[in-house]
Amino acid sequence: MHRSSLFAPGVFEGQVALITGGGTGIGLAAARELGALGARVAIASRNPIKVEAGAAELGADGVEHLALTCDIREPDQVGALVDQVMARWGRIDVLVNNAGGQFPKPAADLSPRGWEAVIRNNLNGTFFMTSAVAQKAMIPARRGRIVNVIANIARGFPGMAHTGAARAGVENLTRSLAVEWATHGIKVNAVAPGTIRSSGTTQYGEELLEISRKATPLKRLGSPDEVARVIVFLASHLNDYVTGSTYYIDGGLSLWGDIWHIDEPPAQDKQGD
Repeated sequence: MHRSSLFAPGVFEGQVALITGGGTGIGLAAARELGALGARVAIASRNPIKVEAGAAELGADGVEHLALTCDIREPDQVGALVDQVMARWGRIDVLVNNAGGQFPKPAADLSPRGWEAVIRNNLNGTFFMTSAVAQKAMIPARRGRIVNVIANIARGFPGMAHTGAARAGVENLTRSLAVEWATHGIKVNAVAPGTIRSSGTTQYGEELLEISRKATPLKRLGSPDEVARVIVFLASHLNDYVTGSTYYIDGGLSLWGDIWHIDEPPAQDKQGD
């Protein structure tokens, strides 16, 4: 079993957690933590190589697990995934919507295809998975915890407006479902990581990561484990009264730093329109 935990041993004993994007990064860190605390864990990814690698780590930790491939953009695949988990264990107590993806691109250069790809993945896919789990598992059981992994969108997301719009949609979905599903005993929350050094941020390059580090008051990047700890709290029975909230795990970046450079305008434009 891996590192020691802040949480009591066995706090998730008998529970089942489903984590999308669970083969790497934040998703895998959450899966390992939940598994170490007694949960049976299903991880899913569109990439079979990633999900198999994640499954190998869970197996090495002694976690009872299920590794499945699924494209969350396809409702039929999502439904089949949830059915497989229910057939195996008969319940889903925790859903962590971590799957998603984006790429750096200024809005002026963003194609309709690029926009739609990110919206389908980050917004539509999150809703498809959330709806399927709620309808098939949590609403009938009258209990459940849903944690949506979004992004640092407190001041917009210049440079990646496509994912900023999608993640803002998920944050609003989080708030809406927290109200609608309170009657079913389901708590819905979100975490908004800042710049985390993980497999998901390698595409940005060291130069951009260093700009983000300098803009962070704590002057360092975060780790997947630091995000996972907050996810686990929100997913646990220790969270009795928090729903519809978003937790920023960003070292203060959303409060202070500027990571989007703005050139000085030409002299003739400085007087206003």
